[in-house]
Amino acid sequence: MLEEKITDLKKDLVVFATLIEQMIERCIKGLLEKKRDMLLDVLDDYEPKANNYEISIEEDCINLIAQFEPRAKDLRLILMGSKMCSSLERMGDHAVNIAESSLFLIERPPVKPFIDIPRMAEITLTMLRDTTTSFINEDSKLARNVCERDKLVDDLKDQLIRELVTYMTSDITTIERSLHLLRISGNLERIADLSTNICEGVIFATKGQVIKHHKMDNEVK
Repeated sequence: MLEEKITDLKKDLVVFATLIEQMIERCIKGLLEKKRDMLLDVLDDYEPKANNYEISIEEDCINLIAQFEPRAKDLRLILMGSKMCSSLERMGDHAVNIAESSLFLIERPPVKPFIDIPRMAEITLTMLRDTTTSFINEDSKLARNVCERDKLVDDLKDQLIRELVTYMTSDITTIERSLHLLRISGNLERIADLSTNICEGVIFATKGQVIKHHKMDNEVK
């Protein structure tokens, strides 16, 4: 019975994660293609759905612990599900921030061609998808691989910062737009960080090993 309930929990988390993916995708597409309606959908439609999913899944996790008093791996998986639920909701909040900055930017001339942000979004979305897969399949190898990809997003953000500082110092009229671009990149970085945090939890849930702060050893397989 508990095993079936955990399977149902995993299914609900897949639906939630898919919704968050769609939010991020719509934000980036709305920015690149200047589609205001897509960005407003994230704010008006997708965010309330994300909030409802968080409340529902959190309640399910609490009920599972209260009803079945799980131990060992089952308990770790339920706690991990609760942590993933919270992280997904925070990713949704970051997507809202991206949508808000995108609404500002699409009404104004671009500071520079969109190169770094689409690449950051691509890597971040792949990390999120693999994070979900690693949790559902209890795949510690894939979880570790996601953690290792976090640096790619960090490096792209650092590169964008360097470029935008140059634009802002040479032309003060670009400052406000550049700050919104930095806000978008910062929120994408946080989504990648949250994926990494989930994967650290996946490794703990499946292997009982703590690898926080990227202190991964060769025993995690």
